[in-house]
Order: sequence, then C-alpha cells, then structure tokens
Amino acid sequence: MIGGPQIILIIIVVLLLFGGRKIPELMRGLGSGIKEFKKATKEEEEETKE
Repeated sequence: MIGGPQIILIIIVVLLLFGGRKIPELMRGLGSGIKEFKKATKEEEEETKE
C-alpha cells in the first residue's frame, strides 16, 4: 500500500518535473481522459445488453 510519505514524495517529484503551471493542464487532460473512458465503457455495456 502507498502511505502518506510516499504520496508526498510523488507530489514533490511531479512538481519538480512539470512545474506548478503545467499541473492544472495535466489534471484537466487526465480528467477528460477518465470521462471519455467511462463513457466508452458505459456505451459498451449498453451494446452488450442489447
């Protein structure tokens, strides 16, 4: 399991790699990717029910 110190270390590494300005853009892209994935899986489930 990932604990508190590991999460903090990951956050620090991400900040160092991408900088503070790029992170909101990355999060938006990640959010839209997850949204598209959920939409595709929902459509696939509906097709298999038919």
